[in-house]
Amino acid sequence: MAPDPFDRHLFACAIAAALADGPGQTLTRGLGLSALSLAALIGRHFPRSSSLLAGLSADEGDGCLAPEEPDLRSLLLEHRSRGLVEEEWLAHVIARRALGANHLWQDLGLTSRADLSALMRRHFTGLVKLNGGDMKWKKFFYRQLCRREGVAICKSPNCEVCADVGLCFGAEDGSALVASPTMSDLAQGRFIANQ
Repeated sequence: MAPDPFDRHLFACAIAAALADGPGQTLTRGLGLSALSLAALIGRHFPRSSSLLAGLSADEGDGCLAPEEPDLRSLLLEHRSRGLVEEEWLAHVIARRALGANHLWQDLGLTSRADLSALMRRHFTGLVKLNGGDMKWKKFFYRQLCRREGVAICKSPNCEVCADVGLCFGAEDGSALVASPTMSDLAQGRFIANQ
């Protein structure tokens, strides 16, 4: 089966964001993927961009940068929709990029929250159903993790009466943090090779 163009777009954006993290950062660190998983992703979605793998050692891993990272990966994988390897990769990427300081869609290198919502509908439908009020995804993830641990994080009994409702719901204004590669660039592997 040929790689899905939308999934290719998602991975291209995440790779571009990880490359923009700065000097000294590796793609394995920026994406939360092991060298083996990164090689499989590149081989499947960007076979003309194998130069991305230059300098990676086989023992580079996907070690956690924060204690909640494996829990977030598990939450995502428990709600995967299709059983695809792309969902495993996305769970790692989302959990790692969620550690960033911006809106999650920005930290993933996406063009808008609509891309993130489409990603979630496609690959993690169960979480979309749980997030019926359309809470901002990063806040929703952390709220779910806190609930699992029995930690009350809300100031009021429900969101409708909370003074912070505007922080958790509503527009996620801002612009993309990295320029998204075009579909033509993706097909030719140019977006990465020119980085």
